[in-house]
Amino acid sequence: MEQAGDPIVIEQIHKSFADQKVLNGITLRVSAGETVAVLGRSGTGKSVLLKLMIRLLPSDLGSICVMGEEINTLNEHGLYEIRKKVGFLFQQAALYDSLTVRENVAFPLARHVKQMTAAERDCQVRELLASVEMDRHLDKLPSQISGGMQKRVGLARALVLNPEVLLFDEPTAGLDPITANEISNLILELKKKRKMTALVVTHDIRAAKLFADRLVFLHEGTVIAEGTCADLQKSRDQFVRRFLREDNS
Repeated sequence: MEQAGDPIVIEQIHKSFADQKVLNGITLRVSAGETVAVLGRSGTGKSVLLKLMIRLLPSDLGSICVMGEEINTLNEHGLYEIRKKVGFLFQQAALYDSLTVRENVAFPLARHVKQMTAAERDCQVRELLASVEMDRHLDKLPSQISGGMQKRVGLARALVLNPEVLLFDEPTAGLDPITANEISNLILELKKKRKMTALVVTHDIRAAKLFADRLVFLHEGTVIAEGTCADLQKSRDQFVRRFLREDNS
């Protein structure tokens, strides 16, 4: 697993807000084509970790390398270029309220791929929306579709630039069990078809068991356990055992 060419290499990352320490020396590697789920209670810094990875927040100490680039020392142009290689699905989908489904997915293409014609852009957008079963809702606004549908559109937008790394922030949060399972299966399908590297932060152990190659548990700002689901079923750590008991499937 721990190869020099790993797409995600996080070493001894620390992050505090005022006097509250959120991340306390996180170290994590994700191999090419691997899907890793980071689990833990709400407020354990899972989402903060993702934001540090594309420098939406600055880290206090440590190193974050994505696709071989040290995020903390990149200039603005370098950061712009690396963000084009990273797809990010935000917890609330983060769609633009005033844009239609079609326009939301097309937005990154219009901004970053200047040589693409409007017809080519529309064709790619339709294909992506079809892949997440949202092609029948092209001209609806985000307010006219459900939360689960918004997640699907957000996923299509995260994929539109053909990223090499995908970051998911609580992809099943706030969804009913059936919709959450549909989103989990979409992630699993992406993993099989595109073989992209993905880091998923979630508190949903049932979903993580479905799509993750490896589970990483955060507790009180540190990694307390990691491994396959089968490995962690044997863990003696009380927090891990209690978390895994939330789902007996």
